[in-house]
Amino acid sequence: MIAYIIFGVTYAFAAAVQPGPFQTFIISQTLKNGWKKTLSAAFAPVLSDGPIIVLVLFILTHVSVWFLQVLQICGGLLLLYLAYKSYEAFRKYDAGNIKEDDKSDRTLLKAILVNAINPAPYIGWSLIMGPTFLKGYNEAPVNGISLIVSFYVILVLSQMGIILLFGLARNLGPKVTHITLGIASAALAGFGIYQLLHGIFSY
Repeated sequence: MIAYIIFGVTYAFAAAVQPGPFQTFIISQTLKNGWKKTLSAAFAPVLSDGPIIVLVLFILTHVSVWFLQVLQICGGLLLLYLAYKSYEAFRKYDAGNIKEDDKSDRTLLKAILVNAINPAPYIGWSLIMGPTFLKGYNEAPVNGISLIVSFYVILVLSQMGIILLFGLARNLGPKVTHITLGIASAALAGFGIYQLLHGIFSY
């Protein structure tokens, strides 16, 4: 059981700190709306990965590759839309009149949607977590359960740490916030274009 807990903790931390669409999204939301209104987004993987796990383990391996293609294209378009909204916040940024109109529940909903179209959970569960979970569960159910619990506890805590870290950066001054928000917007656009092109040309 200890081995599965260690694996879950290690893989969760690696997944949380690896740059990607979801991480970039929560950073941009933190810079735009503050850490308090973004903190709930850290729970998005817990709420959205359930269907992903079921899809990967029971459906994804039996469907045509066009399903993955459509998923990636839709994901790319969504990321480009979020990049545009982030860019609008960057372009209209006014340190003296910061408008924080996103509610926590809306941020969480957006985070769930971003995570649902992010290819990382599908890849991670189909190639790494899925086989490891099945192996551990077949050995003893407690092994599989320990893997899942340790993975999501550390994943959520790590995401919270990222949000708090960039919340601190937001408080360092309006210039730092403005520049970082611009970088986050560009990164979101980059991920969106990559995912869109990958969905169109890689199958």
